[in-house]
Amino acid sequence: MRNLAEKWSVAPDWQSAVITTPGLVVRAVLDLNQLMVSGDLDVWARTSGIDGTGVGAFGAAQGDRYAARLARDRLLVVSNSPLAIATGWHAKGFAVTTISAGLQVFEVEGTALDAFIARGTTLDPNQAGASAALSLAGISAIVYRHDGKLRIHVDRGLAAYLWTWMETAAGNITAGSAK
Repeated sequence: MRNLAEKWSVAPDWQSAVITTPGLVVRAVLDLNQLMVSGDLDVWARTSGIDGTGVGAFGAAQGDRYAARLARDRLLVVSNSPLAIATGWHAKGFAVTTISAGLQVFEVEGTALDAFIARGTTLDPNQAGASAALSLAGISAIVYRHDGKLRIHVDRGLAAYLWTWMETAAGNITAGSAK
């Protein structure tokens, strides 16, 4: 029987994986708590103390706990430590789902960041969008800025593909700037 595993990229060791080129550094961000919140986001904000507006594409998130807007009634809430709110349906009108294991997070920084973004999407990185959900490198991603770096959340099953794409994009940016 044919081994279909040969078709797929092997996921790097995310603990030590780094892409470094002149003007660009990419690394995995580990140990973040990620929650999907759906429903009445105003009630969520009052209950959790976390802004229910959330940042959009290329918007700037700040602090140890923040939210990225995915849709009119959906947020990705990110924190460095677990939040003291139960998962599941809340009678006040919102649901909370833990998705930390389902999303891989990357951070990209450097002077070539705009060139990197231009290779992955047609959106203007200088104009924050309403939703942080967008198409990056041909896949669905959640993209915003945090502490001056670009943060990218993707389905864990697509992380190896995106890593390979980012290695290629970083190499092409370096080759293009050497000319």
